[in-house]
Amino acid sequence: MRTPREVSESYWAAECRRDIDGIMAHYHVDGTYEGPDGLRRGHAEIRAAYEESARLYPGLEAKIVQEFPGGDRSAIEFDAVLIDGAGKRFRVRGVNVVEVRDGKFVSARSYEDPPTPE
Repeated sequence: MRTPREVSESYWAAECRRDIDGIMAHYHVDGTYEGPDGLRRGHAEIRAAYEESARLYPGLEAKIVQEFPGGDRSAIEFDAVLIDGAGKRFRVRGVNVVEVRDGKFVSARSYEDPPTPE
């Protein structure tokens, strides 16, 4: 059984590669993702959100700063840099609150600062 931290580390690696299929492998088919732009349910809606992010920011660097564990649920503090097509860098810091079942996200909710130029 993978912990929320282990799933999150693997997820971030896939997201930094901008590997949409790899990202989606971390979500249950009926999972949810909620970010600054609202709630997405199921693979089709979640995939669309990640595809849009990868289109706007083809580059991403991210690291986990700290975990606040709670069994199958954890709060994962992150520090990330989004990189647009022109190479401009935008820092984003926040916390993902995740619930994991059978090694995949049941839900992920991202509380994050707006991107700020580095």
